Amino acid sequence: MSGERRNQILQALASILEQPLLAKTTTAYLAEKLNLSEAALYRHFASKAQMFEGLIEFIEETLFTRMNRIIEEQPQPLNQIESILTLLLAFAEKNPGMTRVLIGDALVHENDRLQVRVNQVHDRIEATLRQAIRLRFTELNQLTTPQPSIHANTLMCIIIGRWHQFAKTGFKRRPLEGWDEQWRQLNRIL
Repeated sequence: MSGERRNQILQALASILEQPLLAKTTTAYLAEKLNLSEAALYRHFASKAQMFEGLIEFIEETLFTRMNRIIEEQPQPLNQIESILTLLLAFAEKNPGMTRVLIGDALVHENDRLQVRVNQVHDRIEATLRQAIRLRFTELNQLTTPQPSIHANTLMCIIIGRWHQFAKTGFKRRPLEGWDEQWRQLNRIL
């Protein structure tokens, strides 16, 4: 039951983060939504920061498990890149509350180490993209083109920008909106 209750708390926190106008998430508000006392929340998590860490762990596990599967199942680097980018946008669209965590919006009034954790997630995503781009350039014998790190950073900036648009429009401007056409344009530089 304890693991189930922890998951319920994390799901409720993610659901609360889907409220675009909510400035700060409090444990009192979270407890109220779950019909629990704040003390009951703290029996499962030592702090609110630990609750956010649980969400970040969920994001990491979900994204990196799927990215690793993409890399294993798709031998073509360009297809890997497209699938990873589409995954990142689809995950955000399906999980608006998690998007606020990914852009750091939900972490503004929280422990600084949480933003460090999210930055590490971004760095790992960028490293995965960099590796696929490196393979793409090798495949094309384009070793004199700009460094794969420059391309990976550009793609990461696009993804983060789309996540920001989604969150800042109150989840109205979907991350996948117009993505097919944008990918065709990006595909030209890869």
